[in-house]
Amino acid sequence: MVSCKARKKLVVVTPPVAPAAPANKTVNPIDAIKAQQVNFNTFAAKSNATLNIDGENTDVTLNIRIAHGKKIWVSVSINALLTFEVARVLITPDSLFVVNKYESKYLRKPFSYIHTYASKQINYNTLEALLVGNALPEILNDPRVALQPTNGNVTLSGKLQDLVYRLTLGPDKKPQQLNLSNPAEEQTMQVTDTAPVQAGNKIVPSQIDIQSSIKNKKIQVNLQYTKVDFDEQLEYPFNIPEKYKPAD
Repeated sequence: MVSCKARKKLVVVTPPVAPAAPANKTVNPIDAIKAQQVNFNTFAAKSNATLNIDGENTDVTLNIRIAHGKKIWVSVSINALLTFEVARVLITPDSLFVVNKYESKYLRKPFSYIHTYASKQINYNTLEALLVGNALPEILNDPRVALQPTNGNVTLSGKLQDLVYRLTLGPDKKPQQLNLSNPAEEQTMQVTDTAPVQAGNKIVPSQIDIQSSIKNKKIQVNLQYTKVDFDEQLEYPFNIPEKYKPAD
């Protein structure tokens, strides 16, 4: 018999409204939004997830670890009679590595391989921002961004090269929905953040839904975080066994 410690559940909270600027001080609205984004050194989360790649649905458990600006590590497990790991992923600013334990294969690609399912403007920093519920840095640094306040929310819109974006932020200055599109390349992405939870002194979405498509290539990821921690000491174990063969 195995005794299991009860897992502390994340509790959905009402995020506080971002503080207003003092009456005698003018604050750049973009700077106010930047101030409300999550700053961290490391991020760790456990998530129930549904992956749909080109119409094939898979329910998995993801353990996600991030060393800010350096690497994103993901362990993918499925639940049958027992829970077992089927894949491990390591993403760096310039590379993508995948070990498929189920088929004893591995994938080693440049980061640009991700653009098979996402716009070429998506980079490593984009992925980090999406996983912790932050606004994309490229949008907040766009000098031509247009701001439109609406009922306590604010919408940021504009264009990054050929990529048209529209980002809706709530009263807490955190993303609620992001839409990216490149009509000429038949590329779209939509990210929706809901059910905010508190982890330490930080608030992050516990439900993140991502839909991305490029022509006939489509991927949908629905994440539901069950555990979130920041700034803990983490390990990122990853190796490719010698007997594994490269994937096609």
